[in-house]
Amino acid sequence: MNIIEEGRRVLRVEADALIKAVELIDDNFEKVVNLICECKGKVITTGMGKSGHIAQKISSTLASTGTPSFFLHPAESIHGDLGVLGNDDVLWAISYGGESNELFPVLKFATRHGVKIIGMTGKEESTLARSSSVMLPIYFKEEACPLGLAPTTSSTLTLALGDAVAMAVLKKKGFKREDFAELHPGGSLGRKLLTKVEDVMHSGDSLPLVGLNEDMTTVISLMTSKEVRGVAGVLNSQEEIVGIITDGDIRRRLEKSKEPFVENAEKNMSSNPKTIDVNELAEKALFVMEQFSIQSLFVVDKSGVNPKKPVGLLHLQDLLRANIR
Repeated sequence: MNIIEEGRRVLRVEADALIKAVELIDDNFEKVVNLICECKGKVITTGMGKSGHIAQKISSTLASTGTPSFFLHPAESIHGDLGVLGNDDVLWAISYGGESNELFPVLKFATRHGVKIIGMTGKEESTLARSSSVMLPIYFKEEACPLGLAPTTSSTLTLALGDAVAMAVLKKKGFKREDFAELHPGGSLGRKLLTKVEDVMHSGDSLPLVGLNEDMTTVISLMTSKEVRGVAGVLNSQEEIVGIITDGDIRRRLEKSKEPFVENAEKNMSSNPKTIDVNELAEKALFVMEQFSIQSLFVVDKSGVNPKKPVGLLHLQDLLRANIR
């Protein structure tokens, strides 16, 4: 037996089934998508054995993309769990043979209560198919299992069709990246799309701010003693930020002046510094820093009384510690 060739054979069999399944996307597929989008309750998936595992994955995908859903175990359902199935729900039942005994009580309950049923089966004359409001067929040539027994091609195809439905529902509902982030606050995308500048900035007494006429000895002392070192913001008489002084600015001034330390802040500052609004995403702050090769950004509140007054300071290290990348 050639192990490598066997692996390739399995992939070819399943890939061929997926390609041919494109033809299964018809009016019934659209009806399933519309049924889910119009559902006022939850989408309850169910199935036994391998079909149950696929049903759990489909439910998880739906829930994470904005459609309330969870898995109901058929065997547990007859011992009280049927109570989770409400009249406004949709039941999505999966069984390739369509004659799983454990499913029958669930199907009967749903039928009695007028619950719409989505059936996924490979047998059009099965009990599941006859009980379904709309059916998604699972048709394929052969299981990838060399014995033709273990669910392989059938489970892969069922999962892929479930993904196709979930993604079509996502698009029809207008589900966005921001919505996804709300449901995944623990993931990297959630951090990027939910973390705002105000969540990671320094504020209050930690801000290194000086006036235009401040002497450089005081400025340097401030740049050394505050939380964010090596930077100071320069304000005009209206408390608007008009300049910034960094270690680099001081070094460059040393090349031009023999006595930079007896000069004031205005002489040493870089004018018109980059700023960012307090309500912007931290991800955008990182983009600005990388685009202009800077380490710090003063934060302003553009919707406030004084939109040019600094309310915070953000350093590149703050964003890296927050895993904003």
